[in-house]
Amino acid sequence: MAQVVNSSGTLTCTFGMAPATLVVLPLNRTVAEGTPAATIMDNVPIMNIPSFGMCMAPANPEVIAATSAAMGTPTPAPCLPVIPAPWAPGSPTVFIGGIPALNSMSTCNCAWGGVIQVSFAGTIKSNVS
Repeated sequence: MAQVVNSSGTLTCTFGMAPATLVVLPLNRTVAEGTPAATIMDNVPIMNIPSFGMCMAPANPEVIAATSAAMGTPTPAPCLPVIPAPWAPGSPTVFIGGIPALNSMSTCNCAWGGVIQVSFAGTIKSNVS
């Protein structure tokens, strides 16, 4: 069963080298277990989804440049996520301010090819569909 994700949720990226903590601003005035609850629209790079440390995505222009400078040796570069679309699928039954709540089964894609997923929802008791 999926869980509601809140502002203390932990995220990972398939091409990132470190986990990141989701940042949810208290705009919707809805909390899940003491911290702001997330929606599928909490996908803004840096504001909601911080850096994953270093990026190893072969499509990232910074990684391409670093790899080229290292004469072809794959070289990571600082992560700056580019998120072109909201989280999907979100909760079909729980809405926050008219927007589907972010649940622990949701993912979003980085333009450089990484898949961002929730590794810890930040909640333990708040289960949703």
